[in-house]
Formats: sequence, C-alpha cells, structure tokens
Amino acid sequence: MVWDWKHKYGDIIMKQMRRMGTSYDWTRERFTMDDMMTRATKETFVRLFDDGIIYRSNRLVNWCHRLNTSLSNLEVEKVEIPGRTMMSVPGYPSEEKFEFGVLVHFAYEIEGSSERIVVATTRIETMLGDTAIAVHPDDARYKHLHGKFARHPFVDRRIPIITDSEAVDMEYGTGAVKMTPAHDPNDYEVGKRHNLEFINLLNDDGTYNQNAGPYCGMLRFHIRKQIIEDIKAKGLYVDTTSNPMEVPVCTKSGDIIEPLMKPQWWVNIRPLAEPALEAVRDGRLEITPMAAEKDWFHKLGKFQDWCLSRQLWWGHQIPAYFVRVAGQECDSGDINYWVVGRDDAEARKRAEEKFPGVAFELEQDPDVLDTWFSSGLWPFALMGWPDNTDDFEKYYPTSLLETGNDILFFWVARMVMLGMHLTGKVPFAKVFCHAMIRDANGRKMSKSLGNVIDPIDVIQGISLDDLHAKLESGNLDPREVSKAKEGQVKDFPEGIPECGTDALRFALCAYPLASSDIKLDIQRVDGYRKFCNKLWNATRFALMKLGDDFVPQAEAQLTGRESLAELWILHRLNVAIRDVNAALADMNFMVATTAIYGFWLNELCDIFIEYIKPVIAPGANPEACSSAQQTLYTCLDQGLRMLHPLMPFVTEELWQRLPRRASENEPSISIAAYPEPRSDYENAKAESDFKFVMDIATAGRSLAAAYNIVAKSEFYISNSSDASYALTSSLSEGIVTMISGCQSVTVLRSGEAIPAGCVVSSVGDEVAIHLLVRGKVDIGQEISKIEDKISKVEQLKDGAVKRTQVPKYETVVPQSVREANASKISNYDAEIEVLQNSIKEFLVLKDGE
Repeated sequence: MVWDWKHKYGDIIMKQMRRMGTSYDWTRERFTMDDMMTRATKETFVRLFDDGIIYRSNRLVNWCHRLNTSLSNLEVEKVEIPGRTMMSVPGYPSEEKFEFGVLVHFAYEIEGSSERIVVATTRIETMLGDTAIAVHPDDARYKHLHGKFARHPFVDRRIPIITDSEAVDMEYGTGAVKMTPAHDPNDYEVGKRHNLEFINLLNDDGTYNQNAGPYCGMLRFHIRKQIIEDIKAKGLYVDTTSNPMEVPVCTKSGDIIEPLMKPQWWVNIRPLAEPALEAVRDGRLEITPMAAEKDWFHKLGKFQDWCLSRQLWWGHQIPAYFVRVAGQECDSGDINYWVVGRDDAEARKRAEEKFPGVAFELEQDPDVLDTWFSSGLWPFALMGWPDNTDDFEKYYPTSLLETGNDILFFWVARMVMLGMHLTGKVPFAKVFCHAMIRDANGRKMSKSLGNVIDPIDVIQGISLDDLHAKLESGNLDPREVSKAKEGQVKDFPEGIPECGTDALRFALCAYPLASSDIKLDIQRVDGYRKFCNKLWNATRFALMKLGDDFVPQAEAQLTGRESLAELWILHRLNVAIRDVNAALADMNFMVATTAIYGFWLNELCDIFIEYIKPVIAPGANPEACSSAQQTLYTCLDQGLRMLHPLMPFVTEELWQRLPRRASENEPSISIAAYPEPRSDYENAKAESDFKFVMDIATAGRSLAAAYNIVAKSEFYISNSSDASYALTSSLSEGIVTMISGCQSVTVLRSGEAIPAGCVVSSVGDEVAIHLLVRGKVDIGQEISKIEDKISKVEQLKDGAVKRTQVPKYETVVPQSVREANASKISNYDAEIEVLQNSIKEFLVLKDGE
C-alpha cells in the first residue's frame, strides 16, 4: 500500500515535470528509498558514527503530538500573532478554543517567609515543570534571595533561586524568570549551565504524566485553562497581559509544537559546517543571489546540531542497535549499550566485540532517519557511491545545483557538508537559488487556503467546479474544505484559463531574480499565451510570404544588398542575442525574457514585418524582395533558437516548418547551435538612421491622432538637405506601413512647395512631416470640441484656485499640499494654452479655405 501511494503521488510530480518541458535523462530517475540509496544511507550513518560525528543524547526536539514524531525546523512554521488570540488545536473539539498571545503573571512563595516573587509565562501549563527561578546577579531587588528556595504550589518541589546574567534582563518585566529546562530551548541552556533538574511533563499523546501531580492524565491545553483557576484559588494570580508572539505550528498536521526531551540520534554539525563555510569563502562554491550567500553564513554559522531521529512509519530505519545484555540493567539512553552496522550481521559482530562472552539481544532502533539525511547524499549516492563507479568518476562533482531558497540550509547545506566529508570534494561548483512561488496576493500556497496551483491546471486549464472537486478528493480536513473553496472562488472565479506550457515557463522566468518571492498572477501567464499566439501567427505569415520555393542562403552572411531596414533588424537581432547570452550566463532570466520579448514583439513583428510588406509583395523589385526574405528568414531562425530554452514547444513546432540552410542538418532545434553575437551584424549607423525614420512615422501618427484622421491620411515630408532627402525618399514606402490608415507619403526636396491646408510637426533640424487636413475634417466641429475641453479644464482650475483662497492658507495648510495645488494649477494653465494654440491652428486652416 505504501509503495502504491508513492507511485501514485510520485508519478504526479514526474508528470508535472514532463509537462513543464524538462529535458532530463529519465533513465536515471532515482528515489531515496531505492536499494542503492538505502545502501549509501546506511554506509553514511556508520561512517559518521565511527568518526564520532553522530552521537546519541537526551535533548530537546520539536514534538508533534498529532503525528507522534519529532520534526525538523523546516517542518515547523512560526505563526506570528499580534497578541491575545483564541485558537483551535487539532485533537480537541473544533468548537473549543484556547488562549495564545498572552503573558500570565503569577507569584511563587519564598520558602520560610511571607515574601513572594512574581514571574510570567506564555505557556502557564509548563510551570508544573519549573525547576528554578533566575534573577540577575546585580539586581538589588533580589540579592537577599540568592541561594534561597521557593515552594511549588501544586507539586512537592523546592525551586532554587539562581543568578544568571545571560538569561535575565533586569529591565524586562519583574526581572525574575521561571525556568522549565525540559520544555523550553532557552531554559534548556540555563539548565545545562546550572545543572538543574530536567522534568519532563508530557506523554507522547499530549497528556501530562505523573510529574504533573494532580494534573496527570489531562491534555496540555485543558491544563492551561484549569491551572489559571487553581492559581487564582491559591491567591497567587497577578494578571494576564496581551503579548505578541510566534506560535510553532506543524506544517503537516497544524498541531502546536512542544519542545520535548527525547533520547535521539544527533549529528555534531561543527566539524561538517566549518569546511562548508570555508568552501564558500575561498570560492570553491559559489552561491547566488548574494542574499542566499548571506543566509548560508548566517544559518550554517550557528553550528546547531542536527536531530536525525523521526518516529514515522516510512523512511530509512536507523542502522543502530540497542544491546540488551542478559542480567544487566540496560538504559537505552546510555550510548555504551548501542552499536551500529550496515546490516544485522555487522551489528552483531560489533556487539560481540563490545560485550565478549556474554549473552545479549539486539533490538534495532524503530525510528527512521530524517529525510534530509538520505537526501543530503544525492549528488554522489546516485552515482553509485560508496563504490568508485564510472559514473562517479565521470560526473562527480557536478557543476550546478538549482533549488529553492527555502531549503538552502536544510538540503543544500547537508549535501555540501556530507559530500565534502565523505568524498573530499565540494559536490557542485555553483548553487542558484530561485524565488518561491506564492499566489497573486503574496500568500504562501496552502491547501487550506485553496490557493495551491497545480502547473498542469495552468497548462491545460480547469473549471472552478473541477478545482472544487480536487479539494474534495484530497486529504484536507472537511472543516477546511469550505474555507478553501471560498479562496478558490475569490482567486479563480472563472477557473484557470488554458495557458500552455510555454506561457507558464516564460512567465516564471520573467519575474525578477532578486525577489525572494514570485507572486504568480494567472492573468500574466495568460498574457504570455497571447504572446505565443502572436509568435505563431507572425511566423506562419512570414512563411507564407517566403513561399514554398524559398531557399535560404547556405550561410547567414551579409550580401551588401541589404536595405536600411534589414541592416537595422539584423543589428537589433544581434543586440538581443548578446543581451540574452549574457543574461543566461548570469542566470538573470528576467533580463533574458525582456530582451527576447522586445525583439520578437516590438521590433520583428510590429516594425520589420510590417515595414517590408510592400517590399515582398507581388510585383515588387525582385532583388529587394529576395534580400528582405533572406533577412526575414535569418531573424525567424535565430529568433526561434534564442527563444527555445524558455518556450521549447512552440519554437520546436515552428522551427520544424522552416527550410534548412545547406550547411545545417540538425533534426531538432533543441540540439541546433544557440545564437552567438556576430560582429558583421553590428551597425550603429543603421540603428541611428532607422530610428530617425521611426521618429518621422511617430510624428505622423501623432498628427493624425490629433486631427482625428483615421483613414486615407496624406503626408508630405519636407527636407532641407540632399542627405535627408535621399534617406527619407528611399524609405517612403516603409513609412506608409508604419502609420495606420496612411494612404500616401510624398517626399519633397528642399524648396519644393508644400500643399496648402497642411499641419506640420518637425523631426530634427532637417526634416518635417506635414499632414493634409483641409477637406478631411470639419474645422468648426473640431474647434467646438476643443472649446468644450477648455471649459472643463477651466472648471478644474477654478476649483483648485478656490482651495488656495481659504483663510490662513499659507500658514495652516501643509507645504506639501500647497506645492501639490500649485503644480495642479500650473498644469491646467499649460493644458489650456495647448488647446488654445490648437484652435489658432484650426482658424489658420479655416482662413485658407
């Protein structure tokens, strides 16, 4: 049944990866419970134990009562609450809520006197495990109590008053701190320093044990309620105050985590972490972005030992064996009664050597290893380690690890530490940490919120009803299903549209590298689906214009017959190729997507293809047509190759429809040469000259819009020099295509007459573009429209002026508001002036009729 579950859900992940277009060697798929990984895991445990790095100790762990297991820090979410908050807890009736985010102040009575000492806690039920009260050694208020005892009100226990300058801040609260070493990480350290008694209160199921006295057998949060009433009854209650805090919650069960003393297997991190830190310092390991490198030093530099034991039914059973010697009291907490072995036979041999000539029984530890232990062996174990296989010799160490920044410490650090210790080599040269994907509102994806996005649902689309059905078929608590459905209705009221793999990949790459989170907006993904459609339509149109008999040149060399527009687009192609290559080398995918998107959409589709339509039309100059077709082919071929890593499917499909150069015979775009910048395509002058032409077209479009001439517009371009005339006349046909609704463009030499009834816009010192408006607009009607606009703007200005005329305006109204009002009035004046000048221009035209 377990393996059936693994195959079902593991196959879902594999399917998602395949649908996302990942191009792995799928014959090398491995699972951490495979035989080869199991062997490597046992080998690692035994070696680290023999090296003195793995040890057994009774220490605090994160304990989940709901799952009955210890957890890694990664599996614990610190939920911030602003203060007093009523929360439900798994394992209790849903209608029953408990108070969190408060400090309960109460008093202990000093032994042999009527004096009291007040302490405070956020977990009042843990006072049953208090074994000391700490004060600062310099605090004059408590010096007379040094070395004395308080009496516990509910159990027969004397509580010593100790001094500790590290744990106590004299200025905070009462300056007295209760110590529960067996249930609090900070108190644990104090307990070690002062050799305090460690009293465990909790059973594994969340009830309190016999150490809790009269509360034995009660659930921990029922005690929380009851003990406050009992403290009040004894007259020891002081008050309860709101207290912002973090509540540790199990990410799997939602249970409130308890620090709990357990005998577990631990890894001494320091001898492993120091070489890993040094590898980054000396450059053998590069971690990007820089924020991730800082996190590496911050977290790994704390040298916190790693708890390996997990009380789960699934995982690698710990290869450690308790030796129960006949006739002896054997304590499982005593490391001397433990041996390790790669198998039962080796463990028995070690036990015989340790306890010669005595009878014993071996009991393998029922716990399993933390999953990060076996995962930390991944780079070399999957190559066959501990055997020196061909794969290990050829592929280890690897070059790049790409991963999420949230598991930099939990997984990446483990791989580096274990890899360096076991193989002597850093397992990879570079670590690239990508951002974490969140929903469009920046929230962490959660089943209970209903905002988890399955990539396949984005690829093929899904209705809202089917999203609901997926919630109902999952393992979500029924109480959370309705809440999750509400979240889905809010986020996806119409379901998720079919976006396709290419659009999803491109959208994910288009987010900034420096961000730690990606706020995934499905509408943005759908926008890139439209880009795919544009790409498809433009390429199909271009192929139609190339014709079935088109044969590309054997090499993509310049012929010397290219027009200015062709030289410009080849230059822009080269700029895009250069920028994309540099961005991919830096793994700055946002820059790469911006460069590719800009080239394809804004330059190739919107400008060049439109510009050359008359050049490649039937009846056009054959030589110019052929040259334009060759340039268009080069742009399509290189543009598709450049885009392929980001959009593999649509680019492969379109590239397969292109004819091949005689010098190329690659069967797939995925193995075709990636574009490289070419020096012969660099042409700054072509870029400058063509930009000038585009500026002319832009000025023409602005004139047409200003005078509302949307069709059959007639333009005249006047030139004051022969050079500008030569340039504009050679490109006049292209300018026509660049102005929507343009009927004609006539280029005039210096001194040639401009037809009457034109309006003009200057483009530089030597060129102006003129639009014929006489007979095309109703001048009186246009003037009336402008006068209406002026009236509205004047009303807005009058309102702004009135706001400046209130009494004591200069002294009462803040300067920032006065400046904003002045700016508005100035802008209104400027707008009125522009509109009045437009009326003057129309009047001049009217007088000329």
